[in-house]
Amino acid sequence: MKILAIDYGEARTGFATCDKDEIIASPLCVIHERNFDKLIDKTVSLIEEHSIEEVVVGNPINMNGTKGEKSEKCELFAEKLRGRVGVSVVMRDERLTTVSAVGIMNENNRRGNKRKETIDAVAAALILEDYIGYRRNIKK
Repeated sequence: MKILAIDYGEARTGFATCDKDEIIASPLCVIHERNFDKLIDKTVSLIEEHSIEEVVVGNPINMNGTKGEKSEKCELFAEKLRGRVGVSVVMRDERLTTVSAVGIMNENNRRGNKRKETIDAVAAALILEDYIGYRRNIKK
């Protein structure tokens, strides 16, 4: 199944996708958009353009398990997408994915102007890898 993962951000939103066999999650792009409704429109276009069959939106739950303002915005983002696309839109806990993405970037000596953009797309790929692993485990 072709799945799109989203690391929502108020300024930059990272996207990642996987192959139909759900083996490899790869960063796709980062969209720079502060307008919530325009970001929804651009996301719907990505879903259509890449023939996406399911969407996973990262949910930044606090370390103590509570939901903060960013989590609520991500849930609203997922809800708006559900109303616009004919595919399943699910939420996935994304605690520490950005921290992990920064670690990956540091290990690979990725520096420069595009670092922040790359981190958002890598974070989306980490969300997707986690979700793909979860799907594999429930199929057993």
